[in-house]
Amino acid sequence: MAVDLVKNFGPISVLRRLTLVAKPGEVSVIFGPNGAGKSALLRIIATLSRADDGKVNVNGFDSLRQGERVRQSTGVVLHSPMLYGDLTGLENLRFFARMFRLDNADQQISKISDQLRVTDILDQRIATLSHGMQKRIAIARALLHEPQVLLFDEPETGLDQQALHLFQNLLMEWRDEGRCVLMTTHNIERGLAVCDRVAILAGGRLEFERPRTELTESQLRQSYSELAGPSQ
Repeated sequence: MAVDLVKNFGPISVLRRLTLVAKPGEVSVIFGPNGAGKSALLRIIATLSRADDGKVNVNGFDSLRQGERVRQSTGVVLHSPMLYGDLTGLENLRFFARMFRLDNADQQISKISDQLRVTDILDQRIATLSHGMQKRIAIARALLHEPQVLLFDEPETGLDQQALHLFQNLLMEWRDEGRCVLMTTHNIERGLAVCDRVAILAGGRLEFERPRTELTESQLRQSYSELAGPSQ
């Protein structure tokens, strides 16, 4: 997915020759503290930002030469919901459905809204909704075009327990459908609950990678502490 990525913000080196492989039918979780470069990595994969060096290949498409194909293949949820605050949830979803040129827009909106339990709030303006409800509609936006690659940056932020349980169930469904899910978090307990593969981002590189079945929570916490500092 990503090979030898370099990203600098002025004199600060955020990603240092980082290489990442994420596979279809797996939930890969990258752990790391705030400021480790997790958001920068996902933004580059999603073509929302450009690396200073290195290559990104998503679903068989090169991010530089085939950016539009990458975006068609990818659904992304970052800290910002990437929704228009003055529009209702329904107006937002219809707008993004047009962007992706969906022929079955209303059917897709109905299906995804029901899955995420947001049907009853779609007539409300985004700016009037809680952060958690905005996050749910942002997830619906990311799934409208049924992408094969899903990118989530600390998706648990702002979600209540009901929404977290719903999100975890959906993650399992997406994985079982053969989609590639890449998620970042600094919360070890929540990340381990959903992942098939674990990585730790520290010093601008993935310094630790293991299948979930090969480590316990205590082992991961010890490795995290050694590489990135105390965990949450």
